[in-house]
Amino acid sequence: MRNDFVHLHVHSEYSLLDGACRISELVSRAKALKMKSMALTDHGNMFGAIKFYECAREKGIKPILGFEAYVAQESRFKKEGGQERIYHLTLLAENNEGYKNLLKLTTSSYLEGFYYKPRVDKEILNEYSKGIICLSGCMKSEINQNLLNNDYDKALKSASRYKDIFGTNNFFMELQDNKIERQDELVNTAIRISQDLGLETVVTNDVHYMKPDDFFAHDALLCINTGKSLQDTKRMRFATNEFYFKSQKQMEEIFKDMPEALMNTSLISDRCDVELNLNEMHLPRFHPKKDSICYKPGITNSQFLRELCRHGALKIYKMIDKVIKERLEHELEVIEETNFVDYFLIVWDFIDFARKNHIPAVARGSGAGSLVAYVLGITNIDPIKYDLLFERFLNSERLSMPDLDIDFCAEGRDRVIQYVRNRYGGDKNVAQIVTFGTMKAKAVVRDVGRVMDIPLPVVDKVAKLIPSTLGITLQEALEQEPELRSMHENEKQIQELFNISSKLEGLRRHASTHAAGVVISDEPLTNYIPLAKNRDVVITQFDDVTLVEKIGLLKADFLGVRKLTVIDKAIKLIKST
Repeated sequence: MRNDFVHLHVHSEYSLLDGACRISELVSRAKALKMKSMALTDHGNMFGAIKFYECAREKGIKPILGFEAYVAQESRFKKEGGQERIYHLTLLAENNEGYKNLLKLTTSSYLEGFYYKPRVDKEILNEYSKGIICLSGCMKSEINQNLLNNDYDKALKSASRYKDIFGTNNFFMELQDNKIERQDELVNTAIRISQDLGLETVVTNDVHYMKPDDFFAHDALLCINTGKSLQDTKRMRFATNEFYFKSQKQMEEIFKDMPEALMNTSLISDRCDVELNLNEMHLPRFHPKKDSICYKPGITNSQFLRELCRHGALKIYKMIDKVIKERLEHELEVIEETNFVDYFLIVWDFIDFARKNHIPAVARGSGAGSLVAYVLGITNIDPIKYDLLFERFLNSERLSMPDLDIDFCAEGRDRVIQYVRNRYGGDKNVAQIVTFGTMKAKAVVRDVGRVMDIPLPVVDKVAKLIPSTLGITLQEALEQEPELRSMHENEKQIQELFNISSKLEGLRRHASTHAAGVVISDEPLTNYIPLAKNRDVVITQFDDVTLVEKIGLLKADFLGVRKLTVIDKAIKLIKST
């Protein structure tokens, strides 16, 4: 057989505290094994989709975008009675329509279906099934759970329902053999179901780590996730060390009697073809209010911006001399040439709201070099007086999104964000941005030490010996600290601690909300990106760099600064006495 096997069920570090594979490692391994393609199917999310897409294409590997969905037993809206059993289902984008449907499905799982996990149900799978290839899933799938309960008829009925949702050609019975008890029985029964329903089969390996000996580090990762000790025999764990990135030869050996199921990985790969138009701008259109200053019926946004600038310049300078006029004209020409008129109007609008509602706001950074920003009231530094360069902020020869960092009174920040939500269509069009906490050197040692049951004073000593240098690695700490190096060389337990910790170091640990970033659109964000929820806050699934530099959405920084709150209150107290 040619090198045609393709991994279609793969978890990266974005399967938080479950996947132990870095995307760069996955792609490099696929390249080394001469694989033409691979999929990314993280648990319930698409956090790493764009990073994987770009990394794979750079290496000449065809990326297949997807995720492993959690499927509710009944409705995704049912959220009572404690944690129910949820089923796993592998979803892959066959084309761009399928990719956009995946964005909507994972978004719905968080915004509508979240209950312990982000869940979809059959209703919404049916609504957004077009362009998606579905694999029946791992041992935790609905079909396999029914088979493990010795209920073939119910399993057949479940498979038939998924066949109806996705279509005969787009639903495959997924076969896995990780040397787990009863898994061979599941494989044989799944083949029987495929024959009864006229379906194809396909093999996967449910990749969670890179090599067999990474099993121990992955086991520790699961303990960190569940808060259990490695010594706990009743904890959740993977039964074997077979969930690694296997070669085609290894997969052929396991499934030597199922050549068609092996070949179907390649056929599915050939069918999956998603082309993302990255690095395009998708800026929202600004719509001036009829009661806005300088508004006139029929006025264009460029004209409106120019009128606001003229009005602001007269208010500040009393008269517009040649220097001011030429500087404004130059900046406005660049702003119009780069199509950022709406950007400036949007920022002006929410800062104007803040000022009118007595919420202190001040922009900082290279935007201070813009006279347009100054006369609009966005910044409060005169770039002419201080001879500041506009080109450091916006340059027609180096096209990139303007970046205005804006500090707001901490107590008023949420009011401004809510104003923007109301102005541009609510949570569907405006969201805060995700950020990821990572397992840095000191933190990963403490995490791993805890699940290894190493006495706290020992773990604490090791962690404190690691220098507090920003971004330091465990290897660098060993090189720099003689006492730490001595402990590592002479104590077997510390060697094991470092061996496991070094494999987990730098992995994503959790998702949270960016301190300042907000993304704004005038159409549903799910046309471009998936959304999630952190507590009650709607957030993006892509980070700020991806949103701005790759997807081309408008990002604004709304940083709540307590110092501004204190100053504001102090001024009010002074005025009241």
